[in-house]
Amino acid sequence: MRLFVSATAALALLASAVFAQGPPGAKLSSAPKVKSSLVEFEMMTWPEVKAALAAGKTTALFYTGGTEQRGPQNVNGGHNLMAKATVKQIALKLGNAIAMPVLPYTPNEASAELPGTIGLTDDLLGAILERISEQAIVTGFKNIILMGDHGGGQPKVYSAVARKLDEKYASNGIHVYYCDEVYEKANNDFSNWLVAHGYPRSLHAGIPDTSEMLYLGGATGWVRKEQIREAVGDPVLDPGQHALDSQSAANALPHRNNGIKGDARRSTAELGKMVFDRKVEYAVKQIQEFLTTPQKTTAQY
Repeated sequence: MRLFVSATAALALLASAVFAQGPPGAKLSSAPKVKSSLVEFEMMTWPEVKAALAAGKTTALFYTGGTEQRGPQNVNGGHNLMAKATVKQIALKLGNAIAMPVLPYTPNEASAELPGTIGLTDDLLGAILERISEQAIVTGFKNIILMGDHGGGQPKVYSAVARKLDEKYASNGIHVYYCDEVYEKANNDFSNWLVAHGYPRSLHAGIPDTSEMLYLGGATGWVRKEQIREAVGDPVLDPGQHALDSQSAANALPHRNNGIKGDARRSTAELGKMVFDRKVEYAVKQIQEFLTTPQKTTAQY
């Protein structure tokens, strides 16, 4: 009799445990706790996203990258690699944001001569940005931030999409912004700093790009370090020069046609940290201004 009672009790306990779990598909009884360092949408589970939204992380950061040749020394996916690191750090600094997956294609044109580029058109990018922004809104985000690590399509496409969607959703307390300072202002200011300190000015695959890739991925092969000593390309002149004089002077200088616009030979990881930190700082400041001053929702257009 004692054995029968023990077995019955065991079965009862097992049954109560099973029923306590609920049927398949049942909602979780309590939301999981989400680490503050967990800010990448693609690395989160849906319960973690739901919990993060409920905790106030209602700003979605859409940061576009781009796949293009970056000179003989840098890998073609440099924009995407830098974008992923940058947007994650921006989200961490903001504290109320989630970094959405980086879009790996932006406006550009492929080339058989320099075969490292796969690009979209402006129209395609605009349609994609609009679609993914509205998907984020359906998911539960209240603020959508558009920004990018590639000059193609900026600011025309990004600002047009932001303006259109902000006008559509603002009455519901939902806003869409274009954060331009993370790329244009940060790059221009750093280029001016380089020139002021005796470095050559660059536009593409030069010191800023190569240095940032050295800082973020120098140990994992983002940059072919043995190529840096010869990483000089087409000349870039001071933008303050008269256009005709500038063009004549540029034509008189030797061209390499290797994808570099400028001179990357003095690139260092230390300079790369300066580039990276500046981009994050500018983005965080501008986004905070957007979110704390709602009446400026269209000031960036």
